[in-house]
Amino acid sequence: MTVGMAARQVRRDVATIGLAHTLHDLALKGANRVLLVKILKGIAVERVNPAFLVCPEPYCPLFLDAVRLREFSRDPGNELPESFLEEALAKGDQCFGILAGETLASYGWYSRKPTRIDPPDLMLDPGDRYVYMYKGFTHLGHRGQRLHAIGMTLALQHYLSQGCKGLVSYVESNNFNSLNSVLRMGYETFGVIYVLKIFGIYLTHASAGCLTHGFRIEPSVPGHTSHDEVHAERAAR
Repeated sequence: MTVGMAARQVRRDVATIGLAHTLHDLALKGANRVLLVKILKGIAVERVNPAFLVCPEPYCPLFLDAVRLREFSRDPGNELPESFLEEALAKGDQCFGILAGETLASYGWYSRKPTRIDPPDLMLDPGDRYVYMYKGFTHLGHRGQRLHAIGMTLALQHYLSQGCKGLVSYVESNNFNSLNSVLRMGYETFGVIYVLKIFGIYLTHASAGCLTHGFRIEPSVPGHTSHDEVHAERAAR
């Protein structure tokens, strides 16, 4: 990208998301040219929004079993590669989908156990009271029907009936479109986790809100230590 093109992009970003957000995005992107830096906003939803409880015809909402999921995984357009699917099913994760006839129109995954995020050597632990919602997907031809919000709300209703407190997820701090979207669906931001990878070691720090929710991100690779783990070890001595 030329200097002129970059300047025009910055002007467009300032007009769209404002100066503060544009500077935040530029700072993160610049830092990530040198090392891995992530600022992850923890979000939760604990109440059902009645506006998203009705699934329009001809769509059919339901939890999908392993047999049906493996059938859908044969179509690359469903973005369910076998490696991902088998790992998720082995953990006991559930997929709430919305069908249009025999076509998978939309889906989201739900887990009560630590789950890989991006990068895959990090794991998100939702804690004991919440269910982690991840990998939301809607086919291009079915977008604009609020299917993601409907599927998430119906799944939330189910998990609340099972005694869970709600759903949690995360959004990267410079993904402003996604953050605005989930806030419209009823999520609220409860905290922030900072992630830094330097010399092959992850350093993480969670805000008080994340600790209160039991929401953690930790390295999954043996030998990697997080900043919060070091402090927990010292406090236990």
